[in-house]
Amino acid sequence: MQVDLSAVRSYLMSLQDEICGALEQVDGAARFQRNELPGERGGMARPRVLQGGPVIEKSAVNFSHTAGESLPSAATERRPELAGREFEAASLSLIVHPRNPHAPTTHMNLRLFLATATGKEPVWWFGGGFDLTPYYGYQEDSIHWHREAREACAPFGEDLYPRLKKNCDEYFFLAHRQEARGIGGLFFDDFQQGGFDHSFGLLKSVGDHFLPAYRTILERRKDHSFSEAERNFQLYRRGRYAEFNLLYDRGTRFGLQASGRTESILASLPPVVHWNYEHERQLKEGSREQRLVEDFLLPRDWLAEESRHS
Repeated sequence: MQVDLSAVRSYLMSLQDEICGALEQVDGAARFQRNELPGERGGMARPRVLQGGPVIEKSAVNFSHTAGESLPSAATERRPELAGREFEAASLSLIVHPRNPHAPTTHMNLRLFLATATGKEPVWWFGGGFDLTPYYGYQEDSIHWHREAREACAPFGEDLYPRLKKNCDEYFFLAHRQEARGIGGLFFDDFQQGGFDHSFGLLKSVGDHFLPAYRTILERRKDHSFSEAERNFQLYRRGRYAEFNLLYDRGTRFGLQASGRTESILASLPPVVHWNYEHERQLKEGSREQRLVEDFLLPRDWLAEESRHS
């Protein structure tokens, strides 16, 4: 089966341009620092980072085309039979950390892996998805986010959205805290369903639905008034985000194991974070801060709730 890595690379680079332009427009002042860095064996990286905007405190939208002699262990721990194979990977990874605590953080990753070995059939697979991490929960935002996620999956079968949502709920979970990172979204890996064109179609659909899903929420919340206490809660909750990226995130581990550019790999981390000792004990009973953990961060069927309220 023909694997068109160049088509995937072109799509991801075009999507990077589109998303950076849209985020700059929403922020209104800050601009992405744009770099293009050559890599080994014909690879290339296009890290783009925006910092210090009035709306977006930090965002990284990074494209990379990586090639190497041996797949890193982060890519083979679930497929040990591929250990030692040469590889190419094209990926787009992004993070947005808004300044306003009522605007959620978001993350998306889209990637294609191609593993080759002399005398053996090439092995390829797609992975990625998007997820949302609110600091203050809003039901209408949660429903909108999952509605777009469902629409991204709709052309590929009714069973796909529930499956990828469940994957996302299970993956973005901090086992040491026994707590979800956010309200989920979509997550898929080792995806080869229906052949290359069909699987590539899912990747593009997820990518094309990201801005309609996130921009609506960001524009809705970016000018919301907030207190110093709410800002401090946001910075405290950002600590959970940093913990997940450093302890569990496969993309972070893959990038470091593949000797990627550390500055780009860790650009996903928030610019300001607070770790307050036993902060949860200080939350008021019934407060919005307490409800975030006890209500919004539990796995929920948001679209069933949409039906009940329509």
